[in-house]
Amino acid sequence: MSKIYVVGIGPGAYEQMTIQAARILESCDVIVGYTVYVDLVKEHFADKEFITTPMKQEVKRCELAFEEAKKGKTVAMICSGDAGVYGMAGLIYEVGERYSDVTIEIIAGITAALSGASVLGAPLIHDFAVISLSDLLTPWEKIEARLRAATEADFSVCLYNPSSKKRADYLMKACDYMLEYKSPETVCGYVRNIGRDGEAFTVLTLQELRETDVDMFTTVFIGNSQTKIVAGKMVTPRGYREVL
Repeated sequence: MSKIYVVGIGPGAYEQMTIQAARILESCDVIVGYTVYVDLVKEHFADKEFITTPMKQEVKRCELAFEEAKKGKTVAMICSGDAGVYGMAGLIYEVGERYSDVTIEIIAGITAALSGASVLGAPLIHDFAVISLSDLLTPWEKIEARLRAATEADFSVCLYNPSSKKRADYLMKACDYMLEYKSPETVCGYVRNIGRDGEAFTVLTLQELRETDVDMFTTVFIGNSQTKIVAGKMVTPRGYREVL
């Protein structure tokens, strides 16, 4: 039976891809993906056939993958980070309802919340929430409600898609909601270009974060009420000292 693998390639660098993901891509005939993500893996799998589509053509991308699989080819649909976290796994299953003769397997990858956290230190040691600030598929009112709920519950929060040219003030608005419940001195951080050339991180306060310009290649972390700076890194205690 024809098969599509939906592969999370991690943050971008080949070394941060899982061994399983690399083996699957090596075994496939065709690699399908968003142009930027295909460019990240192309040099390591140069003998493969590649199919790309730009942003906002996700359904077409899935259809192209299924059509290739129907030809008897083994296909990999690649996503940055993890395929099941703001990736293509769900859409592949939905489109796949029209292609009952093609099987689907999801290959996990390292999502930006985890790879970014490792760069910053240990900001997600306790309970945390991951929220995307992109309102392309989710109404802003729902995003706002989720931000307020996570902040009031004192989760550490990881923000995906924090800003863009059309959403230049979205991170500022998110910080304003959080400042209703959190101290301006709350420890925060952000990482640019995780696992790629130009990777850099900054640790700062929530008030300072509010005034910071970021882009779509940045992942933002807001600490909970216990998060602190240790050796220049962002650390959220889990409470081990209290039980020793």
